[in-house]
Amino acid sequence: MNLDYWQKLDEAIDPNIFWNVPEQKTGVIQIIGGNANSFSTEIKQAEYLNSLPLKEVRLLLPDALRSKVPPVPGINFAPSTESGSFDKSNELKFAIDDADITLLSGDFSKNSATSVALSNALKETIKPVVLVRDAIDSVADSAEEFIEKGNITLVATMPQLQKLFRSLLYPKMIMLSSPLMPIVETLHKFTLSYPVTILTFHQEKIIVANNGNVITTSIDKTDYTPIALFVGNLASKVAALELWNPGKSFEATQSALWYN
Repeated sequence: MNLDYWQKLDEAIDPNIFWNVPEQKTGVIQIIGGNANSFSTEIKQAEYLNSLPLKEVRLLLPDALRSKVPPVPGINFAPSTESGSFDKSNELKFAIDDADITLLSGDFSKNSATSVALSNALKETIKPVVLVRDAIDSVADSAEEFIEKGNITLVATMPQLQKLFRSLLYPKMIMLSSPLMPIVETLHKFTLSYPVTILTFHQEKIIVANNGNVITTSIDKTDYTPIALFVGNLASKVAALELWNPGKSFEATQSALWYN
């Protein structure tokens, strides 16, 4: 079996990714997330990204939170549903289009109107977008509307990838009980079919796939735990490195594992 597409690396694939981190503040990142009952993750990601050499970090919250958040530069609001999550609006699309890259950070709640709003915004933009946590669940059922645009990076759990594959009617399913090699092969073939970058985790290996190329990394060679891959700052690091390394989503996503 020809496995030339599979690299096993316990270090950054391209050290030049880090050399491109600017000394002066450069680039605009937009964070979108939160609902009326939960927005702490979004605040934490904004605080973390503001510690990086970025020109501007913007945070878009549903306007149900307007009375709960003090007026702070960089925080804006978009129309919300009666339940306090995002509703369909021009503000969502404008926020994505007006930034260099967007992080959909989650806390969108299980809301069909929000799922439609996010899917529409993704369908209408060509700007790069990183999705993590329940942002992926929110748009998985409509993935066929935007997944082929070549601007999407997913920091996704294996169950989330299962949901995505089912939505796309992809003929090869990912099984949580599968050995590593069939998972690698499936992600190799999937990313040849769909121009998306994926970071996931399976059997103590962090897996990054794009354009048929796959890198696996032993998680014990990083500072991450399986949970921290998806709930910490990794997705924010991915977004920042992608911003500073245009056209190198694969390299930036894998290298983010070692960006401190």
